[in-house]
Amino acid sequence: MNEKIGKILVSGERLAAHVKRLAAEIDRDYKDKKPLFICVLKGAFVFAADLLRAVTIPAQVEFMRVSSYGADTVSSGNVQIVQDTDLPIKGRHIILIEDIVDSGLTLASLKSLLEKRDAASVRLCAMLDKPERREADIVPDYLGESIPNEFVVGYGLDYNEMFRELPCVAVLKPEVYVSSE
Repeated sequence: MNEKIGKILVSGERLAAHVKRLAAEIDRDYKDKKPLFICVLKGAFVFAADLLRAVTIPAQVEFMRVSSYGADTVSSGNVQIVQDTDLPIKGRHIILIEDIVDSGLTLASLKSLLEKRDAASVRLCAMLDKPERREADIVPDYLGESIPNEFVVGYGLDYNEMFRELPCVAVLKPEVYVSSE
């Protein structure tokens, strides 16, 4: 695949199975509603595209871009909204789509913001979760799977804006981090 990958944590096949299961759960829970999916850019765009193609309920999609990592491999804890939503939130059922829940600070901040904007409900959908890294009291309502506390790339996740295109979730070889510093 790529000589910089140390190991694959989640195969493309397993990711596809998670998407199918999560879409079925969302279809069941929102069968009488028209939710607004909000994709957290940039990392969640691949997952969001797959998920939106898999759901069968009527839905709208919106995007928010936030930053808490910069070029580092750990969150700074300082969540900044780089791009906000254009569609109104008030009275809407929101499904916030995130690639990975790490510290939970980003999702907790976004959930609080959307609730303050009078959303009817805010539920969280994440492909990956690192529960041992949690700093905020947040649990995804819809989850692909939990993974160990390793910095991962692929399926939209990046290291320094690279590796998003990988069809799996992987851990890079340690020398990749050293050589790019």
